[in-house]
Amino acid sequence: MDSRSIAIAGGGIAGLAAGLCLAAGGFTVTIHERAERLEEVGAGLQLSPNATRILARLGVVERLNAAAVRPSGVVLTDAASLRQLARMPLGAAAERRWGAPYLVVHRADLQAALIAQVRTTAAIRLELGTEVANAELTPEGAMLVLEDAGGRRRETACDLLIGADGVWSRLRALAGGPASRFTGYVAFRTVVEAGEAAARTLAGDAVTAFLSPRFHLIAYPLRGGAAFNLVLVTRGAQTPRGWATPADASHPAQAVRGAAPALSRLVGMAGDWTAWPLNEVPQGGRWTMNGRLVLIGDAAHALTPHAAQGAAMAIEDAAALAHCLAAEEQATALATFERLRKPRLARVARRGDLNRLAWHAGGVTALARNLLFRLRSGESLAADLDWLYGHDAAGRR
Repeated sequence: MDSRSIAIAGGGIAGLAAGLCLAAGGFTVTIHERAERLEEVGAGLQLSPNATRILARLGVVERLNAAAVRPSGVVLTDAASLRQLARMPLGAAAERRWGAPYLVVHRADLQAALIAQVRTTAAIRLELGTEVANAELTPEGAMLVLEDAGGRRRETACDLLIGADGVWSRLRALAGGPASRFTGYVAFRTVVEAGEAAARTLAGDAVTAFLSPRFHLIAYPLRGGAAFNLVLVTRGAQTPRGWATPADASHPAQAVRGAAPALSRLVGMAGDWTAWPLNEVPQGGRWTMNGRLVLIGDAAHALTPHAAQGAAMAIEDAAALAHCLAAEEQATALATFERLRKPRLARVARRGDLNRLAWHAGGVTALARNLLFRLRSGESLAADLDWLYGHDAAGRR
């Protein structure tokens, strides 16, 4: 085992994945998570092959198999007419093309699989109910100020601090990074049972994107097809911090006015919507400081979900950081990690911006988009994503 002491602030997807990747590389790690219990919260997420190839090496995909769905394709659909505009194959075709599966899964199921793997890994200690409230970075190491749920504080030292504390990261300011900013869009999310109404409107084996100038709605099956995840993205006002704030159902219902009646009915009958204000971290901020602190996941580069790469980029960060730390001296490794990852994250952000513009197009622009989709085969659409889904963040080929 490596003799360095490594602390991770945050026990979300980024922090848990980082702990597993580092342990696999011979490091010992402590993960500090402020929640006293890691509860089943959240909605669905998409795990593209660039993420699942890493999770497979960690033993996590095997734990997910019972809960995950392997969609047969991504279908782009006009929200007003429910006419299919384009389809990109996934399923077995994705595994052949990119060497790993494309999965859709409930966030709670992914978190449970990661935690189960962490708890069987001797090199990882998971401390719940403990937040990294502050840190002092010196050439000799990092002195952390830990705070429990009762406000009691204690100090502990480590050689490296990894900030995986999310879009509203405390540690980003320590690295000199910018505050996150609201994009003007809100994602309304819910999970609906796979009943008759859902079956009439939604593809039971695919990720469907319903496109409209006013919104886009992503739908896909969860938990073996027993439910569907719905994510409706539209312009909206800033809501309280958090990615699962209870929302008034009238907001998504209002957004889909003018959509096909079947789609409007499905949105109207869904209950228990949550609002997620879409915040992003401006490009160009620092991710490292003094060779002792490094940011990963949303703490470093929070993205909007338009490319469905938030979780995947966090998992990629975990693998890339572990690879760099195993290959180089610590300060050099952190610099290499930042140098390699920033261009890729910038490219992913550009892809998300392109998707948003295309999916919310109206008028003549939408007509041109639809014509372009008709001229593109599913194979050519998949080829456009080889750079994204075929990437191996751990440097393996």
